[in-house]
Amino acid sequence: MAAVATAAEGVSGRGPPGEVIHLNVGGKRFSTSRQTLTWIPDSFFSSLLSGRISTLKDETGAIFIDRDPTVFAPILNFLRTKELDPRGVHGSSLLHEAQFYGLTPLVRRLQLREELDRSSCGNVLFNGYLPPPVFPVKRRNRHSLVGPQQVGGRPAPVRRSNTMPPNLGNAGLLGRMLDEKAPPSPSGQPEEPGMVRLVCGHHSWIAVAYTQFLVCYRLKEASGWQLVFSSPRLDWPIERLALTARVPGGALGEHDKMVAAATGSEILLWALQAEGGGSEIGVFHLGVPVEALFFVGNQLIATSHTGRIGVWNAVTKHWQVQEVQPITSYDAAGSFLLLGCSNGSIYYVDVQKFPLRMKDNDLLVSELYRDPAEDGVTALSVYLTPKTSDSGNWIEIAYGTSSGGVRVIVQHPETVGSGPQLFQTFTVHRSPVTKIMLSEKHLISVCADNNHVRTWSVTRFRGMISTQPGSTPLASFKILALESADGHGGCSAGNDIGPYGERDDQQVFIQKVVPSASQLFVRLSSTGQRVCSVRSVDGSPTTAFTVLECEGSRRLGSRPRRYLLTGQANGSLAMWDLTTAMDGLGQAPAGGLTEEELMGQLEQCELAPPASSRSSLPSPSPRTSLTSLHSASSSTSLSGHRGSPSPPQAEVRRRGGGSFVERCQELVRSAPEPRRPPTPAPRPSAGLAAPLTPPKKKLNETSF
Repeated sequence: MAAVATAAEGVSGRGPPGEVIHLNVGGKRFSTSRQTLTWIPDSFFSSLLSGRISTLKDETGAIFIDRDPTVFAPILNFLRTKELDPRGVHGSSLLHEAQFYGLTPLVRRLQLREELDRSSCGNVLFNGYLPPPVFPVKRRNRHSLVGPQQVGGRPAPVRRSNTMPPNLGNAGLLGRMLDEKAPPSPSGQPEEPGMVRLVCGHHSWIAVAYTQFLVCYRLKEASGWQLVFSSPRLDWPIERLALTARVPGGALGEHDKMVAAATGSEILLWALQAEGGGSEIGVFHLGVPVEALFFVGNQLIATSHTGRIGVWNAVTKHWQVQEVQPITSYDAAGSFLLLGCSNGSIYYVDVQKFPLRMKDNDLLVSELYRDPAEDGVTALSVYLTPKTSDSGNWIEIAYGTSSGGVRVIVQHPETVGSGPQLFQTFTVHRSPVTKIMLSEKHLISVCADNNHVRTWSVTRFRGMISTQPGSTPLASFKILALESADGHGGCSAGNDIGPYGERDDQQVFIQKVVPSASQLFVRLSSTGQRVCSVRSVDGSPTTAFTVLECEGSRRLGSRPRRYLLTGQANGSLAMWDLTTAMDGLGQAPAGGLTEEELMGQLEQCELAPPASSRSSLPSPSPRTSLTSLHSASSSTSLSGHRGSPSPPQAEVRRRGGGSFVERCQELVRSAPEPRRPPTPAPRPSAGLAAPLTPPKKKLNETSF
């Protein structure tokens, strides 16, 4: 029987150095000398053997220590030889045990070893670091222009707000910001004022939202990223963010840039100047909570699941609110706003003609298609064939339903007069589909069952989707991404898994396993294969992220670059070169997280039980996860194709009817610039064709 003994009853405080000490560590016996255990002063062992710590002995008289014997073995060898031999023990576990035993020399050696593996300058993918900006002292004037409606038949005036000049040097820390109490969020959760809540990008511009203000950066070819705009301090926490960096024929000319922020039902819009500064355009009210905020061309769009949409036109400066059916998904194709609704219908609004196409002061909302089973349309994706197609413009729509169905509908060029026809149906999900993506090479869907992803390879003939041999299953995997229960893991709208990327290129999911994680995993959306992993260079948790498709420079031989932008809890912003990572695809581990990596991530948080009930319809918010746990599952992939994967968009998408087909064909023929909502997930556009028969390989790893 084990018994507690004091120093007087057990091990004497002063014994001969050669005295043999018997230890029972977690049930395993170890024998060593007193001198070996006590040569490091003020350690656990010196205190134990000197009597300062009471001892617990087993029935044989050996001192019992309730620790892991596997990790203790290399620690004892270090005490014997002063040399470190981990013998397969994980470095973090060894460091944790060395700190418990108070072995300072070993702790320093292990910490140095970790520091050599992690550099404050990042790895080869690290592309840049923007320090936290200065917290704006001046508050926004509450009496600024509200709702720029038509005044006397003329556009309402544009008022300037208090903005900060460009900061080209070292920006200050958010010291003063931390001293101020942030306003409570509408959800009632505590806010971290210095934390990056949302990040979005468009072309060579970035917008970063903090709790009470936002800043914008512009990439200049010679000098890099420069701070060009900082908003005044707001009275409410920012919950939605949208940015457009190229608006032809906008309110202030062809170089218009705009940024919008929203919380609750209120939307604030600014015009940005390329060389620095900005002016407040106005404040708009939707009347219901804003759940999606994005630009389509020079139109600002706000939607709510209640069925209300708001549209603001940069040319006419007119704000129009329209009631439709309850909205469960949306998408944008060219100048069309596509709405998926709970009644199973897909509607469209031609925002390019707004506000000319109005009847009795209402937007012209047309029904394009109705689901045969009248299930709610919970995810939408539209693919317009490239204008180089020999057979004309072929319009394809993939959508997911509240019952878990995945359907593809198509519009033939020769049947313009009729509506889209049902092409394919898949019933592989048993939970509502939350994301869907149809691209040149892949069909990808994600359901609410812990972000279960199913992918198919798409066969095309002359650019058009074909049934010979048709869509074939490609992969099945899950993305593990836990949400914070206390709101400290960042704004949910800024932590969407994706997919990100252009539709004619390889798309990726971004995986943050736990809310407080400082490491992100980038994975192909078509197969789940890991592309790379990035870790915060300053050790700060990552609270928001997005992917930016940045224009190439004007220099000869340059090409567009893809960057991963990560906002940190300390207010900084880091950039990672995904183009380089994609070029080196195949060097990273083949699957998702290994079990060891997964457990290491989960050790950083306490898991709460899942919600007992789940909503039947997912939220239409483009950046809001629908489940508190996006868990892991096996990724059995039948084809390891490296072509352009086309994943389910984080933003649920929508469509509408009438003469929609003819306008889409005109849109493709006129080749306008593709626009996508500048929410944290960049929008893809059609592009180059890919091989019809990708090389096959087995993926039999478990993917989390």
